[in-house]
Amino acid sequence: MACAGCGTGGDGKPSGCKSNGGCSTGGCNRLNVFDWLSNIPLGDSLAPFDIIEVSFNNGSRKDFYRNVTKQLLDKGEMVTVEGVSGFDVGTVSLTGELVKLQMKKRRAEDTPEVKKVLRRSSNDDLQRMSDNKSREKEALIKSRALARNLGLEMKLAEVEIQADGRKATFFYTADDRVDFRELIKVYASEFRAKVEMRQIGARQEAGKVGGIGSCGRELCCSTWLSDFKSVNTTAARYQNLSINQAKLSGQCGRLKCCLNYELDTYLDALKEFPDDADCIETAGGVANLQKRDIFKSLMWYSYEGSNKQYPLTITRAKEIRLLNRQGIKPDDLKPVEVLTAKPKETDLGFADVVGQISLKSLEKTAQKRKQKDKDNRQKQQKTGEQKQPAGPRSEQEKAEPKAGQRPDNRQQQERKPKQEGRSQRQNQGGQSRQNQGGQPRQGQGGQPRQGREQQPRQEGPKSQQNPGQPGQQQAGQGGAPKQDRRPPRNKPRPNNPNNPNNNTNK
Repeated sequence: MACAGCGTGGDGKPSGCKSNGGCSTGGCNRLNVFDWLSNIPLGDSLAPFDIIEVSFNNGSRKDFYRNVTKQLLDKGEMVTVEGVSGFDVGTVSLTGELVKLQMKKRRAEDTPEVKKVLRRSSNDDLQRMSDNKSREKEALIKSRALARNLGLEMKLAEVEIQADGRKATFFYTADDRVDFRELIKVYASEFRAKVEMRQIGARQEAGKVGGIGSCGRELCCSTWLSDFKSVNTTAARYQNLSINQAKLSGQCGRLKCCLNYELDTYLDALKEFPDDADCIETAGGVANLQKRDIFKSLMWYSYEGSNKQYPLTITRAKEIRLLNRQGIKPDDLKPVEVLTAKPKETDLGFADVVGQISLKSLEKTAQKRKQKDKDNRQKQQKTGEQKQPAGPRSEQEKAEPKAGQRPDNRQQQERKPKQEGRSQRQNQGGQSRQNQGGQPRQGQGGQPRQGREQQPRQEGPKSQQNPGQPGQQQAGQGGAPKQDRRPPRNKPRPNNPNNPNNNTNK
């Protein structure tokens, strides 16, 4: 689970998170080791340990090399080391005095046969390594197909190609011995490199592949666990776990390594329980031990032919066993009452305040808004009471307009043009009715008027209009009045011979 920021710069030094190539969680490098002795200064007469630990394939494989270049190498730097008939490129994973402890743990001796560090990796070394590493996935697929064609019962887990491409290591798992003499010849001709076959166990395979365990974290074998101890079902029985192969097995198909983590604690707790109290006798019969509850320090018994279980304390079980040795059978087991209700949850000081958090600034704004609305309603009520007539108004009050109302003289001026326009239309209607006496209207020059003249509507104050003469057009307001284009009602048509009113033949 390497982070995206970690990587190697152009000069071979680590880049990204700037933690010298190793995160505190160890995710950037499998089986990472924290150097807790790095900040402890050494004496002037002591020289730093000249052997370093180098990891390959992101911690999949580690080995020790002697630093003969006398250069100060930091953790995370890329170095070029001796390989099989060539060179290999790896990452410095550990330096200093802690390397001695790691060599002692892995039983590696400080001998002159220890391989050497050649130099810091150059750009050419890194480019050649990346080209050969890109061939590993394709080589794994081809190697599995070739092994299947030969009918070999083996499972290839990983292929590691040396940085210079002269050697290829194949890691495989198998239940029985495999005769791969013919397979090596096929691999050597196919990949054109020296072939090394290395058998690993199921747990090592899971560590190389990696994954997430049932606990939700990365597998222990791929992060920090380097040595594997044997695990059997006895560890599950001591911890009162159900013997369920599906739940007790890890991703490797074997029993989980974490079954051994708390085994010593359970063994220490079981020392307080009596070993010879599997069967006890009472007046009611023989009671057999069913289970031990280590957390509550209880022993559960049941009579023969009954499914009911009775919890006893460790002290009570020892007393009954002591009485049985003396030939005494107690009348009752005197079981302990076990509360099946859920325990009360302790208050840890946590309170769910979702939806209850309020900001003072928002509260003040809301209060101001409410007060403002209240004041506006009170003002409206007061103005409504003032509008109601409370008695005869004085002349001064009539003359002074209220707030929000127009003056009386302005209102009268606005009403007068409307009334004058209405009176003009009434006068025009009266004259038109008087002129409809059977003879057509006579215009200027004795000619009959065509249609009804429309007086343009005058707007403005009363001083600009003359209501007494509605039919006359005032100067400066007109032009010629509009004439009706329709023929007059009483005018005869001259070219119609059937019309009796036609006077053309007279």
